[in-house]
Amino acid sequence: MRRTLIGGIISAVTVSALVAGCSSSGGSGETAPDGPRTIKLWTHAAGNPEELATVQKVINDFNASQNAYKVVHEAFPQGAYNDAVTGAAVSGKLPCLLDVDGPAVPNWAWAKYLAPLDLPAATVGKLLPSTVGRYKDTIYAVGYFDAAIGLYARRSVLTKHDIRIPTIDRPWTLAEFDGALVTLKNKGKYDYALDLGTGGGGEWWPYAFSPLLESFGGDLIDRSSMTTAEGRLNGPEAVKWGEWWQSLFTRELANSREATDRVAFLKGEAALAWNGNWGAADAQKAYGDDLLFLPPPDLGKGPKIGGASWQWSITNSCPDQDGARKYLEFSLNPKYLAEFSDKIGLIPATEEAAALTEKYRTGGDLRAFSDFSRTFALVRPPTPAYPKISSAFEKAAQDIMNGAPVKTSLDTAVDQIDGDISSNGNYGF
Repeated sequence: MRRTLIGGIISAVTVSALVAGCSSSGGSGETAPDGPRTIKLWTHAAGNPEELATVQKVINDFNASQNAYKVVHEAFPQGAYNDAVTGAAVSGKLPCLLDVDGPAVPNWAWAKYLAPLDLPAATVGKLLPSTVGRYKDTIYAVGYFDAAIGLYARRSVLTKHDIRIPTIDRPWTLAEFDGALVTLKNKGKYDYALDLGTGGGGEWWPYAFSPLLESFGGDLIDRSSMTTAEGRLNGPEAVKWGEWWQSLFTRELANSREATDRVAFLKGEAALAWNGNWGAADAQKAYGDDLLFLPPPDLGKGPKIGGASWQWSITNSCPDQDGARKYLEFSLNPKYLAEFSDKIGLIPATEEAAALTEKYRTGGDLRAFSDFSRTFALVRPPTPAYPKISSAFEKAAQDIMNGAPVKTSLDTAVDQIDGDISSNGNYGF
């Protein structure tokens, strides 16, 4: 499930750079002589039959609700999707509607793939902030759902070791969190105190671990200007994060070679796990009522988790933007958002929709993740430079984990990010 949630950031940054400033035309809408206009929709959900079936249901209901437009879809495997979009942009054959991974929205907007949505403020205001995709304060995409990370724990284990159970209002401090890890490692007879999922790769790293940097007070970029990472990714707070991050592995509190299947917590090999709501079902099967979903720790500047999953957008070249917008507004009906949540397990984008679900309604067994998302989510930097930021941070965090000098690793990442931003004219900022 994690691949669906956070994967698929732009696969070829250079392709986006090449088409930046070029607008595509044609191929998005067709007029039938005596019938509705056809609006084409592309989705990455070919590999997720339940998600795709729900997309098809929304399309069928919209088409039956009016006779001016007919939405038709084409589904791609996620691994091929971004290449298909960039190729269509170059050849002028983009459809009217696209889904796009949230962190990629600014890059695709800068590359002139996407049009501003111009949705009613009341509609946008109901959505989780992390489900709204922006570039330079303009909205280009909205999502039906989001994901959230928390700490998995067992009540019996924390109670046995006299470790306070944190709450949203009173999360663990850095001292408490670190102290709990040391206690669990030394007294709990676990292989490791914390399963971080280090066996994962790609977007998992900035999604899961840059919030810990941000909780220390650092960041992936200077968000006030969006033109440099200097001082934010390599400043004093970032260095403190890097030193603590490295110490998790030198002290053997976490495993630098964690298995990709995330079973250490489930097997009792790790006392805690840093994992998303997509892993909840397996943990519930393993531990039942003993399972706890805990908020992220406050490492100095407030708890943080990543935000933004797949979202929907209208292309710049769409000849029927009004029709595409009508479909998008129709699709945001709470009953559809609730159905997406029920089918694929993610957090509904609105409270109205959450109330229609069993798991995310007030009192639902996954409600904590909805609260974490609304309270702690920080979207990855909304800049077209994000693909470079993502890869540079992943490399730095892995190098630091494996013993490389902290400041040098962060400085290298800053140089890579700033070089990319400079070579692309600050991406419009």
